[in-house]
Amino acid sequence: MDRIEIRLADPGDMPAIRGLCRDYRALLASRVAAGSEILESYYKAETYEDLLNRLPSLHARPDGAIFAGAVDGEVTACGMTHRIDATICEIKRVFVADSARGLGLGKRLFQAAMDQARADGYARMVLDTMRVLPEAIALYQTLGFTEAAPFYDLDPRFADEILFFGIDL
Repeated sequence: MDRIEIRLADPGDMPAIRGLCRDYRALLASRVAAGSEILESYYKAETYEDLLNRLPSLHARPDGAIFAGAVDGEVTACGMTHRIDATICEIKRVFVADSARGLGLGKRLFQAAMDQARADGYARMVLDTMRVLPEAIALYQTLGFTEAAPFYDLDPRFADEILFFGIDL
């Protein structure tokens, strides 16, 4: 079996993590309905690269974290957390490359993120997702996440496309 490592990302991991985030956006683009405004609202093409460059500050310790999942030393998965308030953090940008699917990296990323969030003093972890990602939704439910109320003001245009989940840590 391949050697799998889940760890806090270091600066050298960021090019691979940015690539994974681009792949995630491409996956979403392939699944949302043609003409849907949701992709441009959440992942605006014109500003996405700037967002990717700001990931280290958006998810900086001690309020958040960026996790790298590696198979035989190659970063093939990522996930990030950030502070919502003193007791709640959000996990986002969890993505596993096609080449590493089925190895349990997504589950292990979530477990590492939940462990770190608990150690950082958070009592709850939340996330949002799109209905077009049923495999991700199944993972969240397997891990014990349950549907929850929105934790931000959701644009009513997207109420049928976005789901919210949470778990007490």
